[in-house]
Amino acid sequence: MSLPLPSFYDDAHVGSLYLERAARVTDEARRYAREHGVRPAREDRVRIAAFGIDAQVAFCQPEASLFVPGAVEDSQRTLRWLYRNLERITGLVFSMDTHRAFQIFHPGWWQGPDGQPPPPLTVITPADVRSGRWRATRHPEESLAYCERLEATGRYVLTVWPYHALLGGLSHALLPAMMEASLFHALARDTPTHIIQKGEEALTENYSVFSPEVTEVSGRTVGRFDQALFDHLLTFDRVYVFGQAKSHCVLSTLMDLKRRIEETDRSKMGRIHILEDAMSPVPAPPLDPLPPGLDFPRVANEAMRALQEAGMKVVRTTDPIQG
Repeated sequence: MSLPLPSFYDDAHVGSLYLERAARVTDEARRYAREHGVRPAREDRVRIAAFGIDAQVAFCQPEASLFVPGAVEDSQRTLRWLYRNLERITGLVFSMDTHRAFQIFHPGWWQGPDGQPPPPLTVITPADVRSGRWRATRHPEESLAYCERLEATGRYVLTVWPYHALLGGLSHALLPAMMEASLFHALARDTPTHIIQKGEEALTENYSVFSPEVTEVSGRTVGRFDQALFDHLLTFDRVYVFGQAKSHCVLSTLMDLKRRIEETDRSKMGRIHILEDAMSPVPAPPLDPLPPGLDFPRVANEAMRALQEAGMKVVRTTDPIQG
């Protein structure tokens, strides 16, 4: 039997900005646990994690600069799933994309010959930098080296994104309805939420929660794999993954998980459950012809099939949690 939704939750407010109602949410969480016999998380026989990737205002609120179409509905489905399975979900883990104004993927890092920054969704290749089409306003040699290293990975081409998830700004915060769910879970199940920040290094993109796109630029270390987070997640018997965006941060995180599990213990691949109706891809940019690597919905769907073939499970928020 699934649990009822708490009285403060309203689907219609999921995409809205508001101050989290901490006192109301936590008071109700305690009453709810007593009324429905919800046990502390430490008593769980089967330990289940809900791993939310970048469920932030920047990507999930319609007025945000990098809103992912479909994210509100994804969040509604996710929140209903979290509340109705509250007694089964042992721990919540959230990543938070965390940026500053001057990073290599933001407009302020680059100038064209006219001195103007590139518009959002501009693609910058090593050839563009060498030709002078785009010039880095800081660290020019390292910026070219980064573009070359990124191109060599074959994963992405440098894309200039709108300013987003800026530390100290509203867009950096968890979506308020998601923040309330984390508070509710913490108090009802007597366990803290695990929150990590990623993406502050200026000289690399950091789609994956585990590691940046490039870890070394011109002899300088700009990131490394987050082994502590990997170890934490794999202490759970199952990990349900949701968040934004399916084509970028979610996908890169899942690919890093796949690689590290293959390197360590392939038998754990089946622990990863992808909530396919709780994530959406970034739309493809309006380019004609559209380079295959920028057809983000196609890239995401193909990768999800590959992850499933590797042993991860693709499920929906309406599927019952078995066991």
